[in-house]
Amino acid sequence: MNSDIRLLVADPDGDVRSKIRELFVSQGYTVDEAADGIAVLKFFRRNDYSLIVMDTDLPELDGRNVCRQLRKTSDVPILFISERKSEQEKLCAFEIGADDFIVKPFYPREVLARVKVFLYRTGSRANNTPSKIAFNGLFINTLSREVTVDDRPVSLTPKEYDLLFFLSQNPNKAYSREALLNEVWGYCFTGSDRTIDTHIRSLRDNIRPYDGYIVTVWGFGYKFVI
Repeated sequence: MNSDIRLLVADPDGDVRSKIRELFVSQGYTVDEAADGIAVLKFFRRNDYSLIVMDTDLPELDGRNVCRQLRKTSDVPILFISERKSEQEKLCAFEIGADDFIVKPFYPREVLARVKVFLYRTGSRANNTPSKIAFNGLFINTLSREVTVDDRPVSLTPKEYDLLFFLSQNPNKAYSREALLNEVWGYCFTGSDRTIDTHIRSLRDNIRPYDGYIVTVWGFGYKFVI
């Protein structure tokens, strides 16, 4: 039931919060509102959220720092909304753990559509994902989202983990950078492909000596070869 889904909307503009909230409530979701970054952290400590929609430029504590704090303990999907539209801003948002980025002004129904994609995908993964995946000494615990290499825990960012999980669940199939952005980030990214290359490079460094599983398909993208 949609009433089991709880969302948090954070924006300093009350009109923006109200528009998004009304649209979510019309879908049967439970919605909380926050006007600043400190309030987001307080709400998050008290409630279990399925997704957070958050402005990057919140007062008290900006959205980027809020995202960094949340990513220390949670992989809850975070959708940034912002008046900042440079490619560097978007790349920075993804690198600190955001799942999506929408530039203001936006259509509220666009936000709703993207939220539904995330809710569907997270729900689908929960229902169909094996609890443990192993490739020699590379071990993935999908319940805790923990990865070990030869029994040594490794620290991955949320997107590094998502890339590893997606590729490992679709072995020996080549994916373009655009396809990986669509599958892992959940929407059609219109900026540079550098974000994929950056995350793949860091992921390989973290899972050595099993980095050879992730193979570059030159001029195209990547695949997980077993």
